[in-house]
Amino acid sequence: MITEFTPWASLIGGLLIGLSAVLLMAFQGRIFGATGILAGFLQPSSSRDWAWRAALLAGMVTAPVVLLLVTGSMPAIDVPVSRLALVIGGFIVGIGVTFGSGCTSGHGVCGMARLSPRSIAATITFMISTGITVYIIRHILGGI
Repeated sequence: MITEFTPWASLIGGLLIGLSAVLLMAFQGRIFGATGILAGFLQPSSSRDWAWRAALLAGMVTAPVVLLLVTGSMPAIDVPVSRLALVIGGFIVGIGVTFGSGCTSGHGVCGMARLSPRSIAATITFMISTGITVYIIRHILGGI
């Protein structure tokens, strides 16, 4: 299976995620955890809480459209697995997010930056699980 690494796009994306996390903490006092933001959007505690979540999610969704307007083309998205694998993977990630009390953006970006022991442990668990999963799918199952 061929994979492609895009260092410039990855660097820019990482910088934007980091900047977003810093700005959210500075202006809202909140952790940038994407699943927590989505959950709070679906079940908001107040209209003010809902508004910033809606704005952030709208930015996530409209970013490819902005890229289209700037560059003239949509970002290339090549998913080298079946739809069934995506559904199963999404389900497993949902379980992990629930039991891990957060996702890679909340724990991996914000929690580790705050040197949170819980987030460091969660991120190590994410990375080990990912490595094992990739090995099993690519080398034992031969890809799905």
